Amino acid sequence: MRIIVGSDHAGFDLKEHFKGYLEQAGHDVVDVGTTSEESVDYPDYARAVGEAVASGDADLGILACGSGLGMAIAANKVDGVRAVQVMDPELATMARMHNDANVLTLPGRYMTTEQADAVIDAFLGATFEGGRHQKRVDKITEIENGNHG
Repeated sequence: MRIIVGSDHAGFDLKEHFKGYLEQAGHDVVDVGTTSEESVDYPDYARAVGEAVASGDADLGILACGSGLGMAIAANKVDGVRAVQVMDPELATMARMHNDANVLTLPGRYMTTEQADAVIDAFLGATFEGGRHQKRVDKITEIENGNHG
């Protein structure tokens, strides 16, 4: 699987960990930065990851910042992205199965590497169920496209 990853300074250490974890698992990993703990603006990395996922250049994206929240907000501004911040493997599975989430955001300041590995494994191990959930994802896309009625 081709996975694009990114972080800001607060998520840098966690990103470096899961980048290696993903590569070791055999995934094709593309890192859009950042490259250090020097302060940067998280929306830049959320946009880069979101655009790669939305365009099909990557299958899924994983982002990290201090809380994971800002990354999720910013990534969700890219049409076609359904980003979620989760800290629990069961919720990561549900996000993929029911919401067809395609970007995972993680909190570098609130999660151990072991917790991140478990959430990532759950996220990557689940697939969208479609069915009744497809109708709901389609409605999300309608909102995204400005069709509110």
